[in-house]
Order: sequence, then structure tokens, then C-alpha cells
Amino acid sequence: MPGSPYLEEPPKDLLTWPVLLRLMIPTFSILAIASWWMGYLLEFLILLTITGAVLFVVRR
Repeated sequence: MPGSPYLEEPPKDLLTWPVLLRLMIPTFSILAIASWWMGYLLEFLILLTITGAVLFVVRR
């Protein structure tokens, strides 16, 4: 990998953005569909908003 800090290959269990997105997008999609099906979509979106706001404040 040119420009990589690793000598040959990245470590096997390294969590990079592409890997993280491949895990997060299906998970949140399934949770959103399940919450919509059960009638809790508004609560799910409120929970996501609150969680995102807390993470934003904590990481600042």
C-alpha cells in the first residue's frame, strides 16, 4: 500500500471507515425498518439525534 504506515498489509482486524460503514449501514437500516414496522420510527430518530448530539458534545 503506497503511503501506508504499515510495512506490507494493514493488520487483519483494523477497523477502517469502509469496514465500519459496511457494518453500520445494514445495522441502522434494519433497525430503522424494524422501528418503522413496529411504529417506533419517531422514537428511533429522536434516539439517533440525541446520541449524535451527545457524541458531538463529548468529542468537542
